[in-house]
Amino acid sequence: MIAAYLVLLIPLIGILYFALAGHRADTGKINVRFNGICLLATIWLAINVLNQGTIISSGKAFLIDPFNVYLIVLTAFVGFTTSIFSSPYMAHEKEIGKLSDGRLKLYHSMFQGFMLAMYLVLTTNNMGIMWVAMEGATLATVLLVSLYRTPESIEAAWKYFILCGVGIAQALFGTILLYYAAVQIGDGENALLWSVLYENADKLNPEILEIAFVFLLIGYGTKIGLVPLHNWLPDAHSEGPTPMSAVLSGLLLNDALYAVVRNKMLVDGATDSNMAGFLMMGFGMLSFLVAAILLHRQKDIKRLFSYSSIEHMGLMTFSFGIGGPLATFAALLHMTVHSLTKSAIFVTVGHAAQLAGTQRIDQIRGLIKTQPRIGWGLLIGTIAIAGFPPFGVFTSEFLVLLATMHSYPWLAPLLLLGIGIAFAGLFRHIQPMVYGDKPKDQQPITANLWPVMIHLALVLWLGLAIPGFLANWFSQATLLISGSTPL
Repeated sequence: MIAAYLVLLIPLIGILYFALAGHRADTGKINVRFNGICLLATIWLAINVLNQGTIISSGKAFLIDPFNVYLIVLTAFVGFTTSIFSSPYMAHEKEIGKLSDGRLKLYHSMFQGFMLAMYLVLTTNNMGIMWVAMEGATLATVLLVSLYRTPESIEAAWKYFILCGVGIAQALFGTILLYYAAVQIGDGENALLWSVLYENADKLNPEILEIAFVFLLIGYGTKIGLVPLHNWLPDAHSEGPTPMSAVLSGLLLNDALYAVVRNKMLVDGATDSNMAGFLMMGFGMLSFLVAAILLHRQKDIKRLFSYSSIEHMGLMTFSFGIGGPLATFAALLHMTVHSLTKSAIFVTVGHAAQLAGTQRIDQIRGLIKTQPRIGWGLLIGTIAIAGFPPFGVFTSEFLVLLATMHSYPWLAPLLLLGIGIAFAGLFRHIQPMVYGDKPKDQQPITANLWPVMIHLALVLWLGLAIPGFLANWFSQATLLISGSTPL
């Protein structure tokens, strides 16, 4: 468990370092180093899990299994690549007067705080601590969303804080009900340990767990961005710094969905019904279709891709709701490729907005002519997230469609309709931004697109062939969640 402790200790040290040392010329590079070291620790942790299986700390406070370990590595990887992009991006924001040294000090401290909270959500074995960590991520995000201190960013931060605060309160009530069900069968001291709950799921009161899951889905579903609980997400994306959008869309939404799936596993073990799955399918399909339609109405490029995130999170929620090995495998794969693709897109979006001096879609034009790497990065990223072959998003969406046709064939036309509407909504906006006429008097900027190229190359690789070790990872996680493997 030493690696797991390091994963939590490194960002904690990062928070203290940036808070005490303040902002210097090399602060962005130091942030990259913190995240790079943490990535190495997560790889070490993953190797231990692959060799030894599920690991539980001596006090049972932490649990690492095939389900959360791959998300831990994914979180560290996206955090690392985003910090690489963040360093020159935030330096440019300071150069043009949008940020001061004090704000950059806050930004880097909260970046590490955000990462710490997400790692704690994934590694803890205690459902109460998971709730606390999710609340910590909320508070860190509020400070990041309001970083620019404009009236719009402050409004977005308050909206985020109020909506997610109310949502997380629902999750707290659900957690209390979970505790109440657990103490009826055993030791109250260990009642909220997930490993204990999972072992005794068949002894838990099914009625209490079903009620608890409703509150947990609403609470954590607010963080996922499920419709109609999604209103905070577009504002947070559009008003906060772009690196925050990359980790928010690529990582935090995954963590909230992870919490829902953990609780679904308990409900499935306690009841003979698929009540939890049906709820997830309903919220997921609603989010998928509504977000696909709202893509057509967007005028801000970051809001456009925030609705794309809602669409894809809805699809993942729907797939986990279907259950079964194929749907679960597809959802795990989709979590991976969406995180990689969407974080890459937000990197290009950030550079495109800096180049044009605005986030308005109608004022971003001719990217391929002005700065080809940014234009091609945005175009290829959009092609990938829209589900074009041979990218990994196509593979995962195709598997979701197959699972739907097998279990609920009457829902397959809705999936195809939503995918088509989303495709049209993305490309009606992207085409003029990429291929339009080059604006006059627009000077190129220094753009770091290495994270984009690495992420999109990985997504392409996952679309062509899933590596054996990763397929084994997904299969073990699928077995844990659904009780069987897709192979």
